[in-house]
Amino acid sequence: MKANHLEFLVEEPSMEAFLRALLPRLLPDGHSFDVHPFNGKDDLLGKLESRLRGYARWLPPDWRIVVVVDRDDDDCTVLKGQLEGIARRAGLRSRTEAGSPSWQIVNRIAIEELEAWYFGDWAAVQAAYPGVKPTLPRQRKYRDPDAITGGTWEAFERVLQKHRYYPTGLPKVEAARTLGAHIDPSRTRSKSFEVFCHAVLEATR
Repeated sequence: MKANHLEFLVEEPSMEAFLRALLPRLLPDGHSFDVHPFNGKDDLLGKLESRLRGYARWLPPDWRIVVVVDRDDDDCTVLKGQLEGIARRAGLRSRTEAGSPSWQIVNRIAIEELEAWYFGDWAAVQAAYPGVKPTLPRQRKYRDPDAITGGTWEAFERVLQKHRYYPTGLPKVEAARTLGAHIDPSRTRSKSFEVFCHAVLEATR
């Protein structure tokens, strides 16, 4: 059964703001969603099993859960294994383990942070911030958004400040809401964002 509703569990308000702006454009008509932010990655990981056990007791067959966390400096395989183990202990069928469309939960990782997804669609960044240079993705360090090192939100802040945006610091929630309204998944160069969108669309189509 395809999902008519999706529950997103995310680690902070900036991802919530991004998804609330993106999802109405991404999801097919007639589908609903909600986004539940935690107080950081440690808070999400610490409370996730209890939260999922609650879902497991009443989750309707046409609902799906999507967990989204930043990789940060973690090993992606280890972090994914941790998330899969939490889902298993909570009694939910993950996409990885179900091996069929009958999954209840999917775990997705932003590599290394949400801001890498912005670098993946530079046309969206230009639409939101017209002063940035269109040629930035040609620079070696920005060609692969998921390979940007040293913190993608810091890198994104530096780029915007270089072009006279947010001189006192990047407002992450405001930027997330702005970019979420512009990003086009069909243009993305971020593999982790592509994989995230694929799972969402797979659940609803």
